[in-house]
Order: sequence, then structure tokens, then C-alpha cells
Amino acid sequence: MARLLSLNVGMPRDIDWQGRTVHTGIWKTPVSGARRVRRLNIDGDGQGDTAGHGGEQRAVYVYQQESYCYWQNELGRANLVPGQFGENFTVEGLADAEVCIGDRYRIGSALFEVTQPRVTCYRLGIRMDEPDMAALLVRHGRPGFYFRVIEEGDVEAGDEITQVASGPERMSVSEINALLYLPPHPRDRLALALTIPALSGGWRHSFAAMLEQQRAETGASGNAGLGPEASPPPAWRGFRPFRVSQKIAESGSVTSLILEPADGHPLATALPGQFVIIRLGPSGGPAMTRSYSLSGRAGAPYRISIKREANGAASAYVADRLQAGDTVELGAPRGSFTLRQDTRPVILLSAGIGVTPVLAMLQALAAERSTRDVWWLHGTRNGRDHVFATEARELLAELPNGHSRICYSSPDPDDRPERDFDIQGHLNASLLARLNVPHDGDFYLCGPSSFMRDLTAGLATLGVARDRIHTELFGSKPSLTPGIAALPQKPVHIPAGPPGPGPMVSFARSGLNVPWASSYGSLLELAEACDVPVRWSCRTGVCHNCESGLVAGAVSYAPDPLDAPADGNVLICCARPQQDIVLDL
Repeated sequence: MARLLSLNVGMPRDIDWQGRTVHTGIWKTPVSGARRVRRLNIDGDGQGDTAGHGGEQRAVYVYQQESYCYWQNELGRANLVPGQFGENFTVEGLADAEVCIGDRYRIGSALFEVTQPRVTCYRLGIRMDEPDMAALLVRHGRPGFYFRVIEEGDVEAGDEITQVASGPERMSVSEINALLYLPPHPRDRLALALTIPALSGGWRHSFAAMLEQQRAETGASGNAGLGPEASPPPAWRGFRPFRVSQKIAESGSVTSLILEPADGHPLATALPGQFVIIRLGPSGGPAMTRSYSLSGRAGAPYRISIKREANGAASAYVADRLQAGDTVELGAPRGSFTLRQDTRPVILLSAGIGVTPVLAMLQALAAERSTRDVWWLHGTRNGRDHVFATEARELLAELPNGHSRICYSSPDPDDRPERDFDIQGHLNASLLARLNVPHDGDFYLCGPSSFMRDLTAGLATLGVARDRIHTELFGSKPSLTPGIAALPQKPVHIPAGPPGPGPMVSFARSGLNVPWASSYGSLLELAEACDVPVRWSCRTGVCHNCESGLVAGAVSYAPDPLDAPADGNVLICCARPQQDIVLDL
């Protein structure tokens, strides 16, 4: 008979960790007597990070006494106490290999349903004083699991646990956990998991992405359920020389470069919406590495269009010094912000120089004379800043179902309403609602961070499904540092102290070159020391939140990732450079 051995609760607290403040509810302690279990948690309990560990599907975390015994032996620890793993229920029985998603259990007067395995994160490593603990739980198949509260009630230590229903398909917690995190990922088991009604939404979304990746058979590698959206592997590794065949002034602030291979090898066809990493700089000088979207049509020489930025060294070099006939170095096209092949409406939304990747999509739609409903929505200040206006009009004229709305936020006196622009003001969600843009289409957004943030939120409010909103952000992507107290974003910088003696690490989006030092445990730690925006959660190669583009160079891992990143990518949380590298960060 399974039994509740210990009931553990604890409210979130702030702790110091590596010079930062972490808000966490991982510290749970046993309590005596009955406690009321409610829909979202237990009386006296709270979750510090409700995005990762809270909500209706993750109301109560369960861990087994048998796993405690296992870890005491495995880790050589005799000091483990109930609540050590952050669990609410320490139980006897209910092994991960036997409990199935959708099983229901009566404990005290409350009724529970199993929804998912635990998603481990770095905070368990803090609590256990074992940094690799997130990976160890998955590697050893002992994650524990979450309950949803079907009927609220009272529970206390000593209560018997009675199974009252079995989950459909009989897929255990262990199998579901391995299906997401450990290769292989059998297609039939992914499909079966998606038929289980009790499986929580996050896991369902991951399995659906993995299944779609396998069905698409595009050659994309990596784990689409964890990492970035799947895209084909880069056509080449590292950099190739390209010649600037033309340099075109698109406006007073935007310059286009037409680039052709200079090494005799053929040009690889880019997908509409992808970007390239370019290495610029005078001979003998320091290299400047930047990322720019491709703005031309597929099959033609590559075109990148660069806006001159205040204090922008690379954009100034392109505008003032780079000449036709010069050679630059280019990484292969990459990125998953690409045009989906479908029959749904296409809505292309851009602001300013964010027009470049969606212009490539418009080029592709016009080239195939697409009959899809295509909306071209662009915002800029005025006609002087409106790049590619004529080109976009000509492309839209080739589409039988093309629609265009141009917004000028501050038109010049000679800008003509209804000819040069349609609407005075900003392109935003309220405008989309007034235009009756179809909500069942695919939305592609690119522009400044505020534009992206506001439109993404606005589209969600209008009822557009999350998986129909595709975004590309110029510059650094927003950080993801769960549980860390928010601080003002600092400009990127060389880390304090003398430069390291190791390989050069180039952060392409941030425009920073930093020599590696062995004092850093990983590329993630180096990025943090430079205040380069990063995304992470487990810090041990499990969750893939830190997966980033590896444009050039090679790395080693410690610990080894449980599932490899996509070809051309790297998990920076557990990687170290073996030679000079370039990261898409």
C-alpha cells in the first residue's frame, strides 16, 4: 500500500547565489497535522517561479522515498531529509516507472491526477549543493511528478494513497520523461502521448513540435520540443569569402550589399527570412562580427541591407569604407524565422529596417505567384525612411490576393496620403483589429523590441494562436533567467580583469570579442560576465533554453548534453571553446 510519509510546505524566499538574488520555493519542510490542498497549492505553500513550477497542472510535486535511498547511495549523502527535492509529498511507493500520466489517486479527502514529470532546473542544484542535479535526475530516470487537484481536501502524513483510476495508454512518468529528454524519440510513442488528456499543455506542445519535426523530414536535427524551432542545418561551417559585387544606397541611412561567392563554390539557397553572420573589418584590423537578415530573392546573389546606427562601428564601416570589389567573410544562412509552406493567409508585419526578412518572404510569394491571401503591413517614420517602397509595390502587384497598408508615424509635408502611405500613426494591434486582418493566418513580425512586444501581446489578445505568431528580433534576444531578480540591462562589455589566454569568443549579435579564460565554467558564465543577454534554466545541458547558434569553431562539453543540440548550434550552459568560436549571441 502506498503511503504519504511526509507533507512538506514552504513559502518562496530570496537567497544569494553567485552574486545574484534568486527567488525560489525549493525549500520545503515537513509539517504535522492536516493541511488543506487547494487547486493551485497547499495551505502554507507557494511556488517562487509559477512559470516553471506552478499553476493548475503543477499544483503538488511528489517524490519517492525509494529515490531518496537511491540518491543517498549514489551521491554518498546521509543527510537527505523530506522536502530536500522541493517536493510537497514524500511518498512510499508510486515509483516513476509504475505511475502513469492520467492516473488518479485519493489521499485523505482530496483527489489527484498525474499530469507530467518534474521539469528540473538549476534551483534544485542549489538546494542539493550539487550543480549537476538537474541532469542527474533525468539521466537516472528519477524525476518525480506533478499532481493536478481534481477535488480539494485535507491530507496529512500517514494517509494511505489509493489509486482510483488508471491513465489511458499506460505511459509511465519515466517513459514520458525520457521521450522528451533522451534520444531516441519514437514517432509512434510521441503520437500516443498526445492522446492522453491529462498530459499538461507544455509537454503536449513539446511533443507536438517533435512529431512535426519528424513528419516534415526536412533534415533538421536537434530536439524541436526543447530547443529553437527546427531548421535545416547550415550549408557550411565557419566562414566563406564573398565579394561585394554591388553597394547600393537604399536611403540616407540604409545601404545594401550584393554578395557573391569568392571561393569558387556554389551559392547555397537560403530560406526566405533567414539571416547570415558577416565578418567585417580592414585587413590587419580587429574583425567586427554582426548578423543581418537576407533581403533578396532566393537563388540570387545574397543581399543584406544595413541601417547606419548612431555609434555603430560596423554599419559606419559598411557605409563609409567598404567598397564594391572588397571581400568579406560570411557564415551560412541560418534561422527558423522562415516562410511556412501552407495555404493559410500570410500577414507580414514590419517596422523600420525590420522590413528585410519579410521582404524576402514577399519575394518568394511573388516568385511562385501565390494565390494565398497576403497582407503587407509596414510602419516607418516618413518617405525618407521608407526603404524598398517601390520594390514592395511591384511584388504585391504580382499577387492576386495581395493587400498593403503603410503607416507613417511622422510624415513629411511632401509625403502623399493614399499614394506614399495609407495611415498616419503607428502600426499596432488596434489597427490590425480595424483592418479585419484574418486571425487564422500565419503572422511574421520583425522590428524594434517594443514593436515586437506590443504586437505579439496584441495579436494574442485578438485570439491569434501562439504557434501562428513568428518573430525575428534584430540585435540581442531577450534574456531568460528564471527566478533571478530583475536588474536594469547593462550594455555589453569586456569582463573585468586581465584578458584570458584562451581562444577568442565572438558574440555576433552583441558585437563583442572576448578571449576565453579557464576561470569560466562555461560559455554561459563568460556571457554573463559580459552582460550579454542569455537564456537558460537548468545550466546542465537538459532543458536547451540556452541553445544558441555556433557559427564557427568547436566546443567541448562537461557535462555532456542528454540530447544533442541542432547541427550548427551549441548548449552554452555546459560548453567550453576548443578554438576561436563565433556565437549567435
